[in-house]
Amino acid sequence: MSDTEKPDARSGEKNPAQPFLFISSSPHTGSSIDTRKLMGRVLISLTPVTIFGILLYGLPALLTIIVAICSASIAEALFRKAIKRDIRNKDLSAIVTGLIFALILPPSAPVWVTALGAAFGIIVAKEFFGGLGANVFNPALIGRAFIVISFPVAATNWSIPRAFFTPETGIARNATGFIADVISGATPLNIIKLEGSIPDISAGFSALGLAPGNDYWSTILSLFLGTHGGTIGESSVLLILIGFIYLFFTGTIRWRGPVFMILSVFVFSFLFGQDPLFAILSGGVFFGAVFMTTDYVTGPLSSLGKMIFGVCAGLITVLIRQLGNYPEGVMFGILIMNAVTPFINRFIKRRYGYVKPGKSGGGKN
Repeated sequence: MSDTEKPDARSGEKNPAQPFLFISSSPHTGSSIDTRKLMGRVLISLTPVTIFGILLYGLPALLTIIVAICSASIAEALFRKAIKRDIRNKDLSAIVTGLIFALILPPSAPVWVTALGAAFGIIVAKEFFGGLGANVFNPALIGRAFIVISFPVAATNWSIPRAFFTPETGIARNATGFIADVISGATPLNIIKLEGSIPDISAGFSALGLAPGNDYWSTILSLFLGTHGGTIGESSVLLILIGFIYLFFTGTIRWRGPVFMILSVFVFSFLFGQDPLFAILSGGVFFGAVFMTTDYVTGPLSSLGKMIFGVCAGLITVLIRQLGNYPEGVMFGILIMNAVTPFINRFIKRRYGYVKPGKSGGGKN
């Protein structure tokens, strides 16, 4: 029934002047920015690290990205069709999930593992909870956690950037004399976990041509620029910061979660006797802080809640790095805080429409 045919509440007759009454929970606000636009901005912010990852690792990285995006999109469509729900083909959320999932994978991950992880994250972590906006956990991280636990070798088979293969390093050609597609190698965090040291990392970077020199600051520069082994999209802190700046100044995300997580890793790493600068530049700290703590659905609503989320995620990350079996703890740090988010929202409520009184004691209601 249209608004011009809505019956009068008292007489039951059609009254063209009678308006609709929409009843919904607060906040009552409107915006021209819809889900598609928000997801589009996230895709734009991820473009630099995506291109950089493809340049570093070549076709294996590109294949992983394509498979992850296609698998996430197809899995969502098939599942929603199976449960007789509308297929969302315009909000871009499945594409964003697939891309983020691909960027936190090694470029040499098997195709079937990539496809399975992307589908698992979309179906189990997102659609099982009711779809977009109802999920408790970040779908990309759930997919990553699934393959790390189920297929640990495939999920931790790291590669040396192909862009830096040189004949001088002795790894540019394989036994038949052709350029190798992928050469396995340890990440900086793997080396530290195996009781190595930053000088060991510096020596390795220099020998492979990944850093301009065999010293501490050359290693730090390599970590900042991303010219080292790791996942497809997590290595370049510089490009991640560019994405953060874009998202922040377009009003897409807030700064508190990312900043407090990075500061938390810095401080707690220092307290554990580790190099704090190395700690925040290595692994997925910046990527997780920028693209995962800022998730609208799985993160707290209030400013204080976002700060608590960031600090605790950083602390858990450091604890896993120092005391756990895994060399990296960003994934589990954020997922654990995803589980805590409903409690944070319950006890730290965000008041909508409230304006703080001025110094004179007045204010708007």
